[in-house]
Amino acid sequence: MGISDLHVGFPENRRIVEDLYPDSPADWLIVAGDVSESLDDLRWVLDLLTRRYATVVWAPGNHELWTVRDDPDPLRGEARYRRLVEICRSFGVHTPEDPYPVWAGPGGPLVVAPLFLLYDYSFRTPTAATRQQALEQAYEAGVVCSDEFMLHPDPYASRQDWCRARVAATEQRLAACGPDLRTVLVNHFPLVRAPTDVLRHPEFAQWCGTELTADWHIRFRAAAVVYGHLHIPRTTWYDGVRFEEVSVGYPREWQRPGHPRNIPRRIFPVARRGD
Repeated sequence: MGISDLHVGFPENRRIVEDLYPDSPADWLIVAGDVSESLDDLRWVLDLLTRRYATVVWAPGNHELWTVRDDPDPLRGEARYRRLVEICRSFGVHTPEDPYPVWAGPGGPLVVAPLFLLYDYSFRTPTAATRQQALEQAYEAGVVCSDEFMLHPDPYASRQDWCRARVAATEQRLAACGPDLRTVLVNHFPLVRAPTDVLRHPEFAQWCGTELTADWHIRFRAAAVVYGHLHIPRTTWYDGVRFEEVSVGYPREWQRPGHPRNIPRRIFPVARRGD
């Protein structure tokens, strides 16, 4: 099962987490980022979920990486990410820094690979030739991501530098997995640009991924790709590979009539028609 963008700072979303239960004691749960900006909230969620699910796999979202004003633990950038990893490990949760676990249940064996890759502003609009032009368009449209003010790249010079370093290191790890097993690639941001085509504001896509991963679902034998961030839960297919957007989103979004509520979303075994 997969879920993301829990945003448990909202009481309505907190109740969704309180009501999460596995269908089977053997069920795994993938949490693809944006649990909360608060480390205490992250601890609360992981404590609850690890007592219910056999295995929990986590990849960070941008909100976990924020350093907010008056944060009692005001770490920035890489140091904050390492603190998040420490917290996850204290609950036995698999992180992008750990050996990738192997799902041996129906549909397996599958290497479940949580990734931390960030973005590099390469998902720009066709009229923006540079990052600066893309940012100017976003400011003019009034859709600037809060990451610009709260997601610090320390010790890297920029978020795009941090992204490139993460992509290079992760690429080596995935290549070392060998050719025998298929994978489930888990990342907060979509690995390909196509899912962002439905955004109401195309200027926001620059904070949604990197072109450097455009072929990873093929190169690394993905049986499925799990992501969040866009708050548009759905199933799509690219090059014959299933992509699952598993986000909950904000109450103002999921409370709209007709918004899909099939959360968490089943990753494997593949849901039958009508399930």
